[in-house]
Amino acid sequence: MIRDPLFLLKPDFLDNGQGPYFCPGCAEMIGLLEFYPMLKEHVEVRYIAFPRPRPELVPLLGEENQSCPVLVLAAAPSANSSKLKVQTMNGHDFVEGAREIAEYLAHVHGVGTPH
Repeated sequence: MIRDPLFLLKPDFLDNGQGPYFCPGCAEMIGLLEFYPMLKEHVEVRYIAFPRPRPELVPLLGEENQSCPVLVLAAAPSANSSKLKVQTMNGHDFVEGAREIAEYLAHVHGVGTPH
């Protein structure tokens, strides 16, 4: 089974020499994966560095779509997922942002929906 790559920022990054910081949305994704361990069968977590450009994302999603967390879909979303915030760039479908990713995973994999 091909898993959807979920790009998260590595914790304890520096920004303009300040920090260490962590990304709250990325931490939220780690929490979701702990709440629903079965999602780990469908999602491959890839930690990337904070500085831009982010070479792991630019070839996939372009310069304008380097935010994390981001879930790149291995397969096109089903027709019944039209209400979800799926975007497309360079031929890749993706979902950006912790809440949007959680809603997508809930819809596709049947876990709880954010409330």
